[in-house]
Amino acid sequence: MAKKILIVDDDPDVRLFNSTVVEENGYTALTAENGEEGYKIIKEEKPDLLILDVLMPRQSGLRLYRNLKTEKAFKDMPIILLSGIARRTFLRSQNALTEFEGEEVPEPKTYLEKPVEPAELAQAIKDALNG
Repeated sequence: MAKKILIVDDDPDVRLFNSTVVEENGYTALTAENGEEGYKIIKEEKPDLLILDVLMPRQSGLRLYRNLKTEKAFKDMPIILLSGIARRTFLRSQNALTEFEGEEVPEPKTYLEKPVEPAELAQAIKDALNG
C-alpha cells in the first residue's frame, strides 16, 4: 500500500502541483486547505508525511506545526514545511510562538521555500520518509 502524504495549503494551484509530484512518485496524496481541515485529516487518516504551508487562514501552518510537535501522538510525524516565507523569518516566528506558549518546539528538519522544483520536492519527500 502506498504511503499517504497530506498536503495542507490554502492555494489550490500549490495543492495541485504538490499532489501531482506526490502521485508521480508513487504515493497517495491527501489534501486540505487550512490547518483545521488538515488536523481533522491527520487524526482520521494518520498520514505518513505532512507537507505544510506556513501562512493560511483558519489555523496557520505555524500553529498546526507547533501543535503536532507538542502532541505525543504526532510529535514524530515527518513534516516538510513549504512556504513563500524565508526560513529565517519562519524561525523567528516559531521562536515567538514557542516563548509565548512556553513549550519547546523542535526546528523543522525540512523547510523548502516556494517556488520549489518538482525534483527538489520529490527528493525531500523521499528523504523525510526514509529519515
